[in-house]
Amino acid sequence: MTTAELIGDSLWPIVSGALTGTIPLALVSMALGLVLALLVALARLSPRAWLRAPARAYVSLIRGTPLLVQLFVVFYGLPSIGVLVDPWPSAIIAFSLNVGGYAAEVIRAAILSVPRGQWEAAHMIGMDRAQALRRIILPQAARVSVPPLSNTFISLVKDTSLASLILVTELFRRAEQIAAFSQQFMVVYIEAAAVYWVICLVLSAVQSRLETRLDRHVAH
Repeated sequence: MTTAELIGDSLWPIVSGALTGTIPLALVSMALGLVLALLVALARLSPRAWLRAPARAYVSLIRGTPLLVQLFVVFYGLPSIGVLVDPWPSAIIAFSLNVGGYAAEVIRAAILSVPRGQWEAAHMIGMDRAQALRRIILPQAARVSVPPLSNTFISLVKDTSLASLILVTELFRRAEQIAAFSQQFMVVYIEAAAVYWVICLVLSAVQSRLETRLDRHVAH
């Protein structure tokens, strides 16, 4: 089989792995991670020490340990204490926890970037803390947090390749299978890298467009 034939035959299986594995895995993990990140960020900003302390410990643990170790703890570690988790849920749990730890600091910084006067104005018109957060602070913080959170998502798309180590069928897992069968490791892995690159280019374009729209909204 020639190199051109190998690329032609393997391109769709690799792209299919991205469409059915990599992208859904990244989307679900990002969504769950953002929910967790918001809760952790709010806990970090809470005046109550019993909320701040575990939130700070969680962020420190996630940011201080490799994602691969976190993935292995969930997939290989939990069964040792009697908790059996299949590969897909394991990957989602690990990636969501990882996103939560990093995105929490992004959201916390975005909330802190909102001028103090916005809080005071909200209180003056009768809003409590929860209402001020929901109606005034978080919408402004969301605009600030879009660029770093978009970068987090792009990084997550690439990090999903680690899920192949726990037998999740995604883009890189498909590439590994094809490379092992064809013994053309260089060609297949470069092809997989090219698909990741294209996905990240598309996501970067979407990010730029979103930032432009948000900037226009702020300008008005």
